[in-house]
Amino acid sequence: MGWRRGLGGAGAPLLLLLLLAGQGAGQGAGRKMPKRKCPQGCNCTKDSAMCERAKEIPRELPQDCVSLLITYNSLDLIGDDAFVGLVQLEYLGRERQVNGRGVTTAGWAHSQLLQRSLPLPTHKLLDLMVGPPLAGPRLVCSQQASLLGRDLRGNAFHCDCKLKWLVEWVSHTNALVEPIECWSPAELNRTSLSELRPGAFNCITTELVLSGTLPEQSLSVETFTYHGEQNLVIAQPFTGRCSFMEWDHVVGKFRNYAYINGSSTVVCKPLMIEDELFVVVAQLFRGSHIYKRQEATGQFLHMQVIESSQIRKPNDIEVFRVEGDWYFIMADSSKAGSTTLYRWNGHGFYSHQSLHAWYRDTDAEFLEIAGKPHLILASSSQRPVIYQWNKQQFVRRTDIPDMDDVYAVKHFKVKEDVYICLTRFLGDSKVMHWDGSMFRDVQQMPSRGSMVFQPLSIAGYRYAFLGNDFSFSKVYLYDPITGLFQHFQELSTQAPRAFAHLSIDKQDFLIASSFKGKTHIYRHVIIDQSA
Repeated sequence: MGWRRGLGGAGAPLLLLLLLAGQGAGQGAGRKMPKRKCPQGCNCTKDSAMCERAKEIPRELPQDCVSLLITYNSLDLIGDDAFVGLVQLEYLGRERQVNGRGVTTAGWAHSQLLQRSLPLPTHKLLDLMVGPPLAGPRLVCSQQASLLGRDLRGNAFHCDCKLKWLVEWVSHTNALVEPIECWSPAELNRTSLSELRPGAFNCITTELVLSGTLPEQSLSVETFTYHGEQNLVIAQPFTGRCSFMEWDHVVGKFRNYAYINGSSTVVCKPLMIEDELFVVVAQLFRGSHIYKRQEATGQFLHMQVIESSQIRKPNDIEVFRVEGDWYFIMADSSKAGSTTLYRWNGHGFYSHQSLHAWYRDTDAEFLEIAGKPHLILASSSQRPVIYQWNKQQFVRRTDIPDMDDVYAVKHFKVKEDVYICLTRFLGDSKVMHWDGSMFRDVQQMPSRGSMVFQPLSIAGYRYAFLGNDFSFSKVYLYDPITGLFQHFQELSTQAPRAFAHLSIDKQDFLIASSFKGKTHIYRHVIIDQSA
């Protein structure tokens, strides 16, 4: 009877009842097995064992052992073969002292390890005893129907996603369930499990997992749809070419299918006009050019030269359509250059408007504000300038105050609200919101060494990717409740200059260009934390 006193507290009768149940209501309780079959420190009967101060699962337990109790133990890890041969084991409990106060607890940690270790027939028969905070692993009953007859009172449940399955079971079962309370997290302390609803658990999260690399450094990454499938084109400055890639459905990876060779290529911008594929190629040397894909050969044929007298040091290209006409704008970052807007006339692209010379523009962004076409130009010599379309050309509307040295501007929309992400190499990058007359601050992100701050929507999740030349790049996830981006993950891509998303074969990929290393391909993974 001495071992019963060691259980202590209100949990002792419960534990005893469970052990007795495993012994067939006490049959054979007084029959001891030969000592050679009972490990040192244990008391054994034909079908039960109670072991004290065990540091590991004892060996040589009775083969027909149904119930095992380990008291005052210091078990932390359980080996894969800990229960080999115990094919009848149904009930498992532990008791230990905590905080040096003689307080007794019971329950099993490292539950996934337990599931691997236990004989297959008994996985569904584990019982939880009085114990420390438990995350509610599914292995407690891999078949939820086996919860019937289990008494879970007294457990210190941690009510997070790992317990969602039990909440679902409690909310749907017709069985009489004794009150079960959460001990943590703090906001749910002393909350009854029956008061929780499965829908209140936000258990779906995501992760970007590196799935491949491309060998060449790159400056820009663009996606486009061609013949019904998404493709990639990557600007590789050191090899001086545009590399076109498509998804190989057979082997399940990206492969090159065409190149445009040039010199010091900084941007390869694709656009589709009446089912024909054109590519604007911006180069630091030997001018910039336009190519057209020839369907018969699959090759890109040179079509047009962009006058080098106007564009001296191109840094960005934006393609868009206004009132039925196709345009592209090329931002010129040279002191003597001029950012220029080009219009398609049916045969080629020709200069339509010169937007302020001498300002060393580094980025152009096309967006609609209140249904009207706008451009934002970022410059190394002045604050970002906002232009509005007036039926014939873009005219200056306003600028963005207190934001000098903005390297790039990218926009996104939440319903009808317009936001922009402004990248700064020194100082804080910002998220700003259009209030009807100007952009105002929403959020700041420390960004020393950043040259890209790219918002993207992937599989219904809104992210912002803040590149860094000196450290890991940061991934932020938009919280629709607070309207702010929360730090979510870090990426190891070196000196990224662009991020792009494409979806193919029911998979979502993030392509991260790298100016100093390999271009990285990440796969967007959705994880159910309650599984």
